[in-house]
Amino acid sequence: MAIRVLLVDDQPLLRTGFRMILEAEQDIAVVGEAGDGLQALDQVRALQPDVVLMDIRMPRMDGVEATRQITGPGRDGPAKVLVLTTFDLDEYVVEALRAGASGFLLKDAPAQELVQAIRVVAAGEAMLAPSITRRLLDKYAGHLPSGEEPVPDALGTLTEREVEVLKLVARGLSNAEIAADLFVSETTVKTHVGHVLTKLGLRDRVQAAVYAYESGLVRPGAQ
Repeated sequence: MAIRVLLVDDQPLLRTGFRMILEAEQDIAVVGEAGDGLQALDQVRALQPDVVLMDIRMPRMDGVEATRQITGPGRDGPAKVLVLTTFDLDEYVVEALRAGASGFLLKDAPAQELVQAIRVVAAGEAMLAPSITRRLLDKYAGHLPSGEEPVPDALGTLTEREVEVLKLVARGLSNAEIAADLFVSETTVKTHVGHVLTKLGLRDRVQAAVYAYESGLVRPGAQ
């Protein structure tokens, strides 16, 4: 079945461009468009998309609040949100990740990168563009704790190897990179990531990365 995508952006020209790119793919179907967050909520309820391509800065309701309502408790469907941002790393992206976005992409990314990002998010993966994620978390370290706060008890449920994996996820490494770093297989890494998400009650790798920073397990800028 085709991946059902809802386009949310207050610029009609951009929505048209995204639609042309996505409709050229056999496994992706653009099911609707919205020009602001309120319209997006209505469209998500009516159309039940798999992925919402979400701009952040929009009138009436911005992409952060719309993401929170789409992915939060009592949500109407399984839609995942892929946030669009500008090259300068929008200051609201951290809030969008906390709100429940499954990843983010630069607006000027190549067409094939956009297509692949939607496929990755739809498949339940997240943490797009790891290097950008790492730079963003470092850049907006002011939003995050100093690292002097007490470590949450939940971290005590993780094994030593799972803590290692969580730290590497927070640094923005892909499964392949983590596997190489720890001298294990990618399948083993996926298993560890799954255990981390389950034990900490997290939805995906994006939440895991933010959790690692917010808990003080990883300090912004640390390697």
